[in-house]
Amino acid sequence: MMSTATQALISLDDVLAARERIRSSVYLSPCNHSQMLSGVTGLDIYLKLENLQMTGSFKERGALNRILALTPEQAKRGVVAASAGNHAQGVAYHATQRGIPAVIVMPLTTPLVKVTATRNFGAEVVLHGANYDEACTEATRLCEAEGMTFIHPFDDAMVMAGQGTIGLEMLEQVEGLEAVIVPIGGGGLIGGIACAVKESNPKIRVIGVQTGRLPSMKEAIEAGHPVTLEPSTTIADGIAVRRAGDVTFPVVQKYVDEIVTVEEDEIASAILTLLEREKTLAEGAGATALAAVLQQRTGLPKGTKTAVLVCGGNIDVTLLSRIIERGLVQDGRMIRLRIHLLDKPGALVDLSTLIASHRINIVDTLYNRAYYGVNLGDTSIDLTMETRGPAQVAELLTALTEAGYKHTRVL
Repeated sequence: MMSTATQALISLDDVLAARERIRSSVYLSPCNHSQMLSGVTGLDIYLKLENLQMTGSFKERGALNRILALTPEQAKRGVVAASAGNHAQGVAYHATQRGIPAVIVMPLTTPLVKVTATRNFGAEVVLHGANYDEACTEATRLCEAEGMTFIHPFDDAMVMAGQGTIGLEMLEQVEGLEAVIVPIGGGGLIGGIACAVKESNPKIRVIGVQTGRLPSMKEAIEAGHPVTLEPSTTIADGIAVRRAGDVTFPVVQKYVDEIVTVEEDEIASAILTLLEREKTLAEGAGATALAAVLQQRTGLPKGTKTAVLVCGGNIDVTLLSRIIERGLVQDGRMIRLRIHLLDKPGALVDLSTLIASHRINIVDTLYNRAYYGVNLGDTSIDLTMETRGPAQVAELLTALTEAGYKHTRVL
């Protein structure tokens, strides 16, 4: 068995062994060709859909591999994990399936839907701390006090090998694979995949993607060692890791060709693209790899046969609603204008008639007669509208100006 405390690198044999260990309990997720995304990006795109796993994320692969390596005595005492979502559910589901007690420490800020899902999978949930770091400290304390086994979400060689089974599947599912694009948090996912891919075919390019708000692995590679970043919030909460793992770092350093970053609006746009065009639901972290491809960050030659990992789909419905709206704004398909007009009967009819003539739908209105420099006898109205895109917006703005309406775009 590998030593999770001291071994810096994993091998292809470790990943192969993990696949045999977990094969019967993990869904073989599809890696389907996307004609639409291939046309948009110029690459030959295949989507590896790990959001279709039982718990909605790739995390259960590594968790299960670690759980199956427990001794009978360790299994009897149970396992502990710290997580705000996907790792929690992976550990809870597979531990409970095997009659192993599981305690999951989650930050107090964890969305209720994730807390409920973890409990429904059979784990005892302890809410503690304002963030993952504080939850992890409490989980470590529980391990020491109760003699339980701590299952790290990424900085563990057994966990990393379990995640690496995705790489083996990609190689088998996409003949002639030339590149893989993988999200990065602490490095367990990309470390395992990169090892499996590069040890099988060193010519395949492995590119990692992080949120620009927490590029912990990218900065670690540049510094030559893990560094701790200041806290930051991101819609890609599943990869919001402040410090790259000590176990994962040398693996990423050895096998990963490049790490790029994407911004919040770009992630939101990728979520919307997957939902609208591919009928696939992805969380923020799950859409970061596609965001990098859509934004042309990878530098891959046209036609490159590329597997893009959609690593999870556990997203809070309220957040999804906000992301969809934000994505529509970013894509120019929702716009808000502040328009000054005379406060008299028929003024709104005239304005709405002009807007309707351009086939634009008004979804929200807000009148204001006292602010925004409105003259007496005038009014200001904020209109939120659905459009087909930037070209249609430009046509409307031109028409408003020509009709004498004073208008400003509200961002």
